[in-house]
Amino acid sequence: MAPVRGDGMRGLAVFISDIRNCKSKEAEVKRINKELANIRSKFKGDKTLDGYQKKKYVCKLLFIFLLGHDIDFGHMEAVNLLSSNKYSEKQIGYLFISVLVNTNSDLIRLIIQSIKNDLQSRNPVHVNLALQCIANIGSRDMAESFSNEIPKLLVSGDTMDVVKQSAALCLLRLFRSSPDIIPGGEWTSRIIHLLNDQHMGVVTAATSLIDALVKRNPEEYKGCVNLAVSRLSRIVTASYTDLQDYTYYFVPAPWLSVKLLRLLQNYNPVTEEPGVRARLNETLETILNKAQEPPKSKKVQHSNAKNAVLFEAINLIIHSDSEPNLLVRACNQLGQFLSNRETNLRYLALESMCHLATSEFSHEEVKKHQEVVILSMKMEKDVSVRQMAVDLLYAMCDRGNAEEIVQEMLNYLETADYSIREEMVLKVAILAEKYATDYTWYVDVILNLIRIAGDYVSEEVWYRVIQIVINREEVQGYAAKTVFEALQAPACHENMVKVGGYILGEFGNLIAGDSRSAPLVQFKLLHSKYHLCSPMTRALLLSTYIKFINLFPEIRTNIQEVFRQHSNLRSADAELQQRASEYLQLSIVASTDVLATVLEEMPSFPERESSILAVLKKKKPGRVPENEIRESKSPAPNALTHNNVLVNHKVNSNANADLLGLSTPPAGLNNTGGSGTLIDVLGDIYGNNNAATYNTKKFLFKNNGVLFENEMLQIGVKSEFRQNLGRLGLFYGNKTQIPLTNFMPVLQWNPEDALKLNVQVKPVDPTLEGGAQIQQLLTAECIEDYADSPTIEVNFRYNNVPQKFSIKLPLTLNKFFEPTEMNAESFFARWKNLGGEQQRAQKVFKAQQPLDLPGARNKLIGFGMQLLENVDPNPDNMVCAGIIHTQTQQVGCLLRLEPNKQAQMFRLTIRASKETVTREICELLSEQF
Repeated sequence: MAPVRGDGMRGLAVFISDIRNCKSKEAEVKRINKELANIRSKFKGDKTLDGYQKKKYVCKLLFIFLLGHDIDFGHMEAVNLLSSNKYSEKQIGYLFISVLVNTNSDLIRLIIQSIKNDLQSRNPVHVNLALQCIANIGSRDMAESFSNEIPKLLVSGDTMDVVKQSAALCLLRLFRSSPDIIPGGEWTSRIIHLLNDQHMGVVTAATSLIDALVKRNPEEYKGCVNLAVSRLSRIVTASYTDLQDYTYYFVPAPWLSVKLLRLLQNYNPVTEEPGVRARLNETLETILNKAQEPPKSKKVQHSNAKNAVLFEAINLIIHSDSEPNLLVRACNQLGQFLSNRETNLRYLALESMCHLATSEFSHEEVKKHQEVVILSMKMEKDVSVRQMAVDLLYAMCDRGNAEEIVQEMLNYLETADYSIREEMVLKVAILAEKYATDYTWYVDVILNLIRIAGDYVSEEVWYRVIQIVINREEVQGYAAKTVFEALQAPACHENMVKVGGYILGEFGNLIAGDSRSAPLVQFKLLHSKYHLCSPMTRALLLSTYIKFINLFPEIRTNIQEVFRQHSNLRSADAELQQRASEYLQLSIVASTDVLATVLEEMPSFPERESSILAVLKKKKPGRVPENEIRESKSPAPNALTHNNVLVNHKVNSNANADLLGLSTPPAGLNNTGGSGTLIDVLGDIYGNNNAATYNTKKFLFKNNGVLFENEMLQIGVKSEFRQNLGRLGLFYGNKTQIPLTNFMPVLQWNPEDALKLNVQVKPVDPTLEGGAQIQQLLTAECIEDYADSPTIEVNFRYNNVPQKFSIKLPLTLNKFFEPTEMNAESFFARWKNLGGEQQRAQKVFKAQQPLDLPGARNKLIGFGMQLLENVDPNPDNMVCAGIIHTQTQQVGCLLRLEPNKQAQMFRLTIRASKETVTREICELLSEQF
């Protein structure tokens, strides 16, 4: 029986059906091996195979390869198919070669010769198949072999339009891999003149090619501008009936129009010729006019095509930035889209208006839409649109509307998405500084930022407010008074404590005349926050206290007592212990004059630009609208030197004696030279200088902060949790100017606990440049309760010296708590039900410092459980309720913390529905108060 002819290839269809019907992988492999053996025998033994049979067997090999199996024969048969005159056989041959043949194959010479034969064919189908194969392979060898034939095909007058179209796209593919393939000289003009071709398909393909060529060599191809403007003008002024074959839903050639508009954006100015410029402006006006016309169709394809051309025209208008009339019209057109029901259109309108806001011609027009943009920021359902609205408010801000915009952004910040808060904080800080006419307003804005979104206020922001205050005498008293009032809040962010400690240490004397902010009141207020802070902030507060001794001698005794407490050998932090001991000795040994010299007021910082804008651009490269700070009276962190520290170094040059009776200068009084930054200042004087800072226990009660820090590396963490899922961002900052190479953070995990907590880690770049920061994302899924947190081991080389740190991740079990509200009756009923021996755990321990009940309450809130008010009969007792979410079950948990003021002790009781959870929560919280 003769085989079935035609493209159907019944044998191939049967084979594919057999594969699909296989019940197992083994059955599939068995069927494939059987077929491979059959094909191999046919190729080797039967010399009478016709083209149809070769095509069928090559198709089967191709299908087997696409299933993931290796094919090591049949290549010559595929090459033989190239010489066939039948389209279907030649097509399969080229397909096999494009997919399976390696460019280093011994057959490549035969393939190239076959392709050359087809390129010279009079059959356009064969030529197109050859061009498609060249483009699919796209190798350097292909570019060198056909660098003469393809350009000739493209510009020859004898070449059919469909072949020219393929030749242009093939040349574009080869140009991307081998830019030197395009000939210059007379070829340039001939390629440019393809824009005048009568066939719209050729023009569309040629425009893509010319656009790529212009980006590489704009001067050589500058002649394309006139032809592009002419062609665009003809398309825009044409009726949709004039270009029927290239009209898409009543819009003439929308894809070509967009390509031509983008091509023109490679030049600025687009053209110097008045006539060409006038024709281009007329064309752009026509596009804007047509956008105002009633739609010719209600279908979404019509509006999409029409708007695609409109937005690209507006992009060209913005790019030129030379025609006030067009810019204003574009702004008005975009303003109409702000209320469109299509989310994508609203987003694109906001994005384009961000650029229009930076033009002197359209800035005022953009401001007319301020109220609508503010509503978009607050009311939009899509977070990307809300973020773009924030960008536009930032771009349109000037001295006339700065206070209103900043206030609106502050109001929105309280409910803003977590993903955009940090960027919003930076933008508010930039606008407040740039447009502040009254620096008391600037101080209010920054303190409000810290109050509303303290976790997202970077060091650059609060460093900056300190610099501004120190450099401007007129605002120092107000800043001291305002920050003092802010610190009186029951719970204030650690960044507020840093700013308060710094400013009160310098200018607390300016408000000391008021009994409500007397020296002792200031000291007690700051010290009440001490136990809640990180070691770095505690070091800053100790430096503030030594400054207080100079400002307020009457409270010397109170401060010295604090220094003594922190100088004892039981102190958990060696650096703090050393700092407290040295400051204590300084306050005792040094005379009043020497003390006043050492602790005199900070000098003014050099006047430079702000660094916050650079931080914003680094976080959002290429997407930050222009609104640069050029305030000559604002200092910059990178302008500071180590001589401009809180404790002045002049004493070392005036006296050779060891004032403290110690062989080393006190922490923070190092007389080091050279330039530094405000980060250096706060690291040396207000922070941890030499030893690594590493304390994961504090992350029991917070999700964000500095996880680890030493002289080379700082690791910050930001995290969020929902039910049994969590997401962490680790930020690795290189504090040196030398790249850290072979940088590799590796997760270290107990195999048993790894089954209970699934942690996925994204890799990071192996090189961390000097002064740079990279982010690593981790996701966590709590399968069931666990006892130990995973460890991240950070390996790198610094100056070719291997370094390694192991750090516990803040992924303790309490992170998966959901707070639960209960009244007294429900709480104690549940408490009684959980009274079994295996369901409760209790510990009695001594308070780490003088009993601080407000501090204990804040810690319990940060721990993740719900602090229940008016439940326990004893008002000093604290009770909490929460649910631990895991994948396998939910575990209810109750807590009771009972303080004993006389004995300075706590009794902690945990009751939960699962014994292991009871023990773990009790262990985590014991001795943390």
